[in-house]
Amino acid sequence: VYMTNHGMGTLTHWPYTVNPVAAIVAPFFLGLVADRYFATEKVLGILHLLGGVIMCAAPRFTAEPTTFILLLLLYNLCYMPTLGLANSLAFHHIQSQEQQFPFIRVFGTIGWIVAGLFISLFLGKVVGGVPEQTAWPLYTAGTASVLLGLFCFTLPHTPPPGRGQPVSLRSIAGLDALKQLGDRPFYVFIIASLLLCIPLAAYYNFTQLFLGAAAVKKIAATQTVGQISETFFMLLMPMLFLRLGVKKMLMMGMAAWTLRYALFALSAPDAVFWMILLGIALHGPCYDFFFVTGQIYVDKKSTPAVRGQAQGFLVLVTYGVGMLIGAQIAGNVYDRFLAGATALTLPQWRSFWILPAVFAAAVLVFFAALFKAPARETTGQTPATAGR
Repeated sequence: VYMTNHGMGTLTHWPYTVNPVAAIVAPFFLGLVADRYFATEKVLGILHLLGGVIMCAAPRFTAEPTTFILLLLLYNLCYMPTLGLANSLAFHHIQSQEQQFPFIRVFGTIGWIVAGLFISLFLGKVVGGVPEQTAWPLYTAGTASVLLGLFCFTLPHTPPPGRGQPVSLRSIAGLDALKQLGDRPFYVFIIASLLLCIPLAAYYNFTQLFLGAAAVKKIAATQTVGQISETFFMLLMPMLFLRLGVKKMLMMGMAAWTLRYALFALSAPDAVFWMILLGIALHGPCYDFFFVTGQIYVDKKSTPAVRGQAQGFLVLVTYGVGMLIGAQIAGNVYDRFLAGATALTLPQWRSFWILPAVFAAAVLVFFAALFKAPARETTGQTPATAGR
């Protein structure tokens, strides 16, 4: 919305392209630097501080689209390594992934809710107009990043897991972790994760534009319904893990993504608000049952020696390769529908959302047919857990 308001409407897919590019670079940074030379909490702090400064500088360059996008790339190069680092730090200090990690992760979701409400409700009153169309969300993100960076220095000390180990391209790219984790269920999971992240780019790139076309008010606040749902389902995850296991939870996550796209497609012609809101509210099972379950599944299969590599490889596959392919495909599809106009019509949005719905449904069928989770990965402790 901000870029469209500043004459960059045809470039809106590029911020969502530099994000996965940074995710591809992140494992190499983790392998070369973070895993070998510096404590995890210190690396997190420095990266968030740098990212905050860059984000606050970005709005000054809206008249120079190339510079603006390059600054977003630099920000993402700081941010994306923190995903794997934060997970590995948390997993290093807990004993039960299924029982403890969701209660830690839920506070990240609460942060999303606070940010959305702050932008739509508080900034809307302070600065007036539509805050999503201004630079204030970028300044808010930059300030929060600086504060988070300072907080990271207070986190429990977490020594670099790879200190003293030889550096190799295999270990940096996560291939050593693959050697340990690699079996048929894991490869099916990785392929399905990559494929599902391709249509995800359509959601992350274009939901705000779709909501604007549907005349939804206070877009950022409306989207926090998804994070509220995420909080609820995150707290249910420990119980659901015991009852359902990894495969069923991952399938439920993939099914939720399929249903979300279908609801957007069905709601588009007449801008049916309850369908749109339900699609947003599905963010709980979409994110928790797919991304968080996937992170826990990978950690349960890992030993402490390759935990960081394994999480970095998952980030590379999902947020990196999958989102990169998806951002380019979604951007080109959007531009073709646009065909020189300034915005898509609601019937065009219906056609736009049908495509990811069909694709996600195909991924779900693929995963359901081929993924076989060993019993030790769905219940109880794994050797990786017991070895802590």
